[in-house]
Amino acid sequence: MHRILITGAAGKIGNTVREGLRGRYASLRLSDIAPLDPARDGEEIVRADLTDLTAVEAAMRGIDCVVHLGALPGEDTWDKILPNNVVGTWNVFEAARRQGVRRVVYASSHHAVGFYRRARVIDQNVVPRPDGIYGVSKVFGEAVGRLFADKHGLSVACLRIGAFRDQPTDRRLLYVWLSPRDAVHLVQCCIDAPDYHFITVYGVSDNARSRYRNVGLEFLGYHPQDKAEDYAADISRTPDTEDAISRQFHGGMYTEMGFDGDIARIE
Repeated sequence: MHRILITGAAGKIGNTVREGLRGRYASLRLSDIAPLDPARDGEEIVRADLTDLTAVEAAMRGIDCVVHLGALPGEDTWDKILPNNVVGTWNVFEAARRQGVRRVVYASSHHAVGFYRRARVIDQNVVPRPDGIYGVSKVFGEAVGRLFADKHGLSVACLRIGAFRDQPTDRRLLYVWLSPRDAVHLVQCCIDAPDYHFITVYGVSDNARSRYRNVGLEFLGYHPQDKAEDYAADISRTPDTEDAISRQFHGGMYTEMGFDGDIARIE
């Protein structure tokens, strides 16, 4: 993989990955509808609206691997999620197929499984349980990735990214935190790993309280360095403001929004 495209390169994760991958590959192409800093050595800027298939396909030309980070980054209305996270993701995979891109690294989210209870240990093979519209859009993206891997032969990695922050700031993040350094490392592992067909990977740091397990993915070489537990003592001295519903699930506050059912029924 020598020529890499990053969609959503102006976002928080996108900019972090851009900085972390700069100079590691022969060409790093950066795309977003938001303004980007000027290209440096080994970089090029290509503006593309992900809802415009023609523009996305043009951005894919000559690319070996696309790191698809472009999307609304959290819960929102269906009218906003649909074009950005659903249509845009379909266009990325379809444009990759048309242009002969070999691999897609797709930024999914732990919100694709947000309605599993936080006390339960889960691996990447569990049935999705999204906690909101955003989570549904990420389950959709994983399904599209599976389709394009099986039907069109793309190599696809779906990263169920945890809470991307400089450091964990509350109790839930002690379970799901992903540091900037580990995010870059994970993306690079998925770009560089030997040939794989389709994989789903939890993107979290070396968190002692994590309930996520990446089973059978040792070949990726992902070894996170940052530990949420380093911040646990400071966090424990602050008030626990998480509500009774949110604290029971991986998705936190996303599970609380609009909830009016019997929580005991959710296994």
